[in-house]
Amino acid sequence: MRQKKSASILKKFLLFNLGVFSILGIFTIVYLKAIQPNLVKKRTSNHYIIINNTVDHLQRLNINFNAKDIRTFLLSTRFLFQSLDRVQFYSINGDLIGDTNILDLDQNVFTRSDIIIEETIDGQIKEKDNSKNLTKEQNKNLVKEAILNKYQNEPITISENIQNNFFVSTLARIKLNNEDAGYIAVSEEANDILNAVKERKAFIIRTVLAVTLVILIFSLFLNKYILKPIGLLVRFSEAIKKKSSKNIDIKNFFVREDEIGKLTKSIDEMTKELQKRTTRAETFSNDLAHEIRNPLASLKSASELLDKTTEKMESEKLLKIINHDAERIERLITDYSQMLKDEASWSREQMSKVNLIEIITNVTDDFRQDLKNQNKKINISIKKKIVSKNGHYILGIENRLEQVIANLLDNSISFSDDNKKIEIEVEETSNNLVILIKDEGPGFSETSPQKIFKRFYSNRPKSFGKHSGLGLNIVKNIVELHEGTISASNRLNKGGAQVEVLLPKYS
Repeated sequence: MRQKKSASILKKFLLFNLGVFSILGIFTIVYLKAIQPNLVKKRTSNHYIIINNTVDHLQRLNINFNAKDIRTFLLSTRFLFQSLDRVQFYSINGDLIGDTNILDLDQNVFTRSDIIIEETIDGQIKEKDNSKNLTKEQNKNLVKEAILNKYQNEPITISENIQNNFFVSTLARIKLNNEDAGYIAVSEEANDILNAVKERKAFIIRTVLAVTLVILIFSLFLNKYILKPIGLLVRFSEAIKKKSSKNIDIKNFFVREDEIGKLTKSIDEMTKELQKRTTRAETFSNDLAHEIRNPLASLKSASELLDKTTEKMESEKLLKIINHDAERIERLITDYSQMLKDEASWSREQMSKVNLIEIITNVTDDFRQDLKNQNKKINISIKKKIVSKNGHYILGIENRLEQVIANLLDNSISFSDDNKKIEIEVEETSNNLVILIKDEGPGFSETSPQKIFKRFYSNRPKSFGKHSGLGLNIVKNIVELHEGTISASNRLNKGGAQVEVLLPKYS
């Protein structure tokens, strides 16, 4: 099955924003289309108020709905229509019987009209065409058609563009004395509605451009400072996984103090640690193979001689050699397996505040009991030189520290004869706790005692079947895990060896 290629985070981010923009764009279009009708509807509501007030005045003044009375009414109540461009009165049949344009009012009022209404001396009304868009006949037919064909017992709103101006007209049927008298058409210039729509459109466009610019800048930043470094780290990890010889340099990210820098350092440290473990495992496997080869060769030779010899003494000697080599191989395999388990578990174990004196005392008591059971007369003593109240504590793993003390004591006991002493001294410095384990054995014959901490160290006691040569190396690894140091030397004043362990105090 073909593996599906995953899109980059940047592509997903841009696609997500494109989707969001598309949804917002749809809502914006719907919103912009609804702005003008809503504003027109609001303007029409004001017209309804004027029409209702006009009807109230007509009834209160007992005005007949004809051309003469309407003219008189308009002249006497012109203040009602000062804020409007035009108010027209139509008969029930759609004939014009009154118009505010016949009034001699301020020239700033009732302007931008496409039809000019003139009144003659005899009271006859004439309409003069002054429109580039609508002729006189077209205007009459437009209103009449609206009255006769479109009006259905509900007011009608008409929006028109006349001579580059936007007008909103409201046509409503009126009743006088509960009878249909005619129609009133209120017209008002509404360029402010168009301006409001334009302003909203301009604001939305500016907002969209600003948001797009911000997203573009953020995308560039995201790609340069986050996605590219992550991509490089991915290629670096894949190169390590595939054991590629291609060199991918990630050192430039070490100077960064942010999460990318920390991630880079963490990956680099993890890689080096894995490489170190791999190298250590390979080296150790080679050392183990070498160590097993020696007892196997001895075991083979002894078994061949045993098959040929007939003397009892010689047979017993060869059997002891065979038993010794078998124990040696068994110990090597057991300790090797245990060491691998220990190293794997170290990374999962949590450190806590532990009392080092208690650990040393508990381990020492166990060894004293073992020596007593084995009838060995080796004295183990503990000397504490700690002054501060909190000086007994370190940050560590209790069972691993017990393993350190146990391995060091076991090593000292292996080289000690009866009636010898082993001293454990615990001292305190400004930053560390110091553990000194001294014995009265033969000491170290090497010029560099630090060699004893290497794996499969060769200078071992006679009872080697009980020791694999891994104990002190394990001790060194555990001490270093606790950020401590370990060293070995010969005692100066008296014979024997001593091992010094420094562990950081708990603060």
